[in-house]
Amino acid sequence: MLEGSLAERGFVFVRAAEMRAALEAVGPLTGWPAFAASWNGLELDRYLAEGQRSRSRRFAVYTVAADGSALTRQPHQPHFQHREYNALFGGIERWFAPIAPEIGDGPTLTTVVRCCARVFGGLAPAVAEWRVEAHQFRIAASAVALGQPTPEGVHRDGVDFVLVLLVNRENIVSGVTTVYDLAGTPLGTFTLTEPCDATLVDDNRVAHGVTPVAPLDPARPGARDVLVVTFRNQREAQPA
Repeated sequence: MLEGSLAERGFVFVRAAEMRAALEAVGPLTGWPAFAASWNGLELDRYLAEGQRSRSRRFAVYTVAADGSALTRQPHQPHFQHREYNALFGGIERWFAPIAPEIGDGPTLTTVVRCCARVFGGLAPAVAEWRVEAHQFRIAASAVALGQPTPEGVHRDGVDFVLVLLVNRENIVSGVTTVYDLAGTPLGTFTLTEPCDATLVDDNRVAHGVTPVAPLDPARPGARDVLVVTFRNQREAQPA
């Protein structure tokens, strides 16, 4: 089970077939085509430096009960991280375009959130309700500019648990994920290659980073599309 592997190592890499089965045990993925296509409508991350704007994104905040019930989308708000967790962008409110209502309230994303709430809730019995932040990311790569999935480098997110779910890879190589213990020792390395490949991370126990992506065919642009969903005990979450 996902909970057992995550509890043992602090992270788990899940192949697409297993992840889809876990998700479909909770709810439908019937909206996947529209969900995946919505990455074509993300907006440029303008907080990145000029010349490094390879990242596009959208953002939404939810609350959900620890058993995956009572899922509620919250009013749109900024994303905030402390400098301890993000040396590049910590300490400021960052406003990103909201996830489109039909996607944010649609069957695929809500199934993902409910499934992860149950998995993470099983490892944190004291949690009654999660604060959930969902991020759509597209990392673009071209012959003249590599795409940086984690421009902040190896990092923790300052939450309790994290899901990274691959939605699509188009004409790219690399994008290798490495997970480290808090002393900096590598614990595992893998690459998300197939839609629904995923990693689940205990953010209190491990850090992670992803190598830059480059186009497989330099004559064409490439892209890495992922959904990142973070979970934090709502009682401990501070307003931005």
